[in-house]
Amino acid sequence: MTPVVDLRSDTVTKPTPEMRAAIAAAEVGDDVLGDDPTVNALQERCAALLGKEAALFVPSGSMANQVAIRAVTEPGDELIIDETTHSYNYETAGPAALSGCSVRLLAGVRGVFTAEQVAAAVRPENAHFPHSRMVIVENTNNRGGGSVWPAPRVAEVRAAADRFGLHLHMDGARLMNACVAARCRPTDYTQHVHTVSMCFSKGLGAPVGSIVAGPKPFITRAHRFRKMFGGAMRQAGILAAAALYALDHHVERLAEDHAHARRLAEAIAELPGIRLDPATVETNIVLFDVEPSLATAADFVARLRAHGVWMLPTPPQRVRAVTHLDVSSAGIDRAIAAFQSVCRGR
Repeated sequence: MTPVVDLRSDTVTKPTPEMRAAIAAAEVGDDVLGDDPTVNALQERCAALLGKEAALFVPSGSMANQVAIRAVTEPGDELIIDETTHSYNYETAGPAALSGCSVRLLAGVRGVFTAEQVAAAVRPENAHFPHSRMVIVENTNNRGGGSVWPAPRVAEVRAAADRFGLHLHMDGARLMNACVAARCRPTDYTQHVHTVSMCFSKGLGAPVGSIVAGPKPFITRAHRFRKMFGGAMRQAGILAAAALYALDHHVERLAEDHAHARRLAEAIAELPGIRLDPATVETNIVLFDVEPSLATAADFVARLRAHGVWMLPTPPQRVRAVTHLDVSSAGIDRAIAAFQSVCRGR
């Protein structure tokens, strides 16, 4: 049986045999009591990697973002974010439900906005308005097609944030993808933000977990909200070991995923019924639109699935494909062949 080429998300990756061995060998303790040495080692390493005083291991990227928001804001505050941002679109209205915050949306370019847009969105000091408190940048931006924030742009947004007394948080779920694509260090970005989150269960290939990092008082408060939101874990070292393995072995190889995404994009952009500019593919996410004359997004994805290639539709016409460590060069070849068959009616 021909293996499935699963391009639905980089979250579908499975631990490699070597990562499973690291999990099995992990020294563990009770992390709620601060006794898990592997979790502690991961938190210390990530704080240093991201240039922050402290870090906190949490179960998911959504929780990392939401504890960061709750640790910074009070009910009635407002977040300034791009309309594509994950914490607005895909975290079940967490800012409103968990922190009592409203959201002011910006219209950036593939999720990347300007300091001028931030300044224009800040509310006047007036009893009628919410209190502008926090800016969030997502790097890379998921709905922007894996778009990479230029570090100088982050610095400009930080200057605007400082001007108005705003907290700047980076949702760095795919931060390492951005660093590999931009050929820079994490601190080239994180030096400009107050706090940052990063996910281990996407391109880095770990099964579970994210980190949130920032000043020690922020992490102390975030620790409280991790507990409140149900994110405290006990012998979590088995998960932290996978994250440590990923940092050691799965960062540089992200370039392979990016190359696979570009090759897929360049091949399918030439096919009838596909609208895609390959120049927009900067990392491991390929977004394309299907011409209505060919199919709806859902129908197109169903036809690909019949060829053993899995993707996710965003109705009515957009489709997303994400490359990752479980998709080989041969898998990309099979995906391209499936596109050719579907687009040409074979």
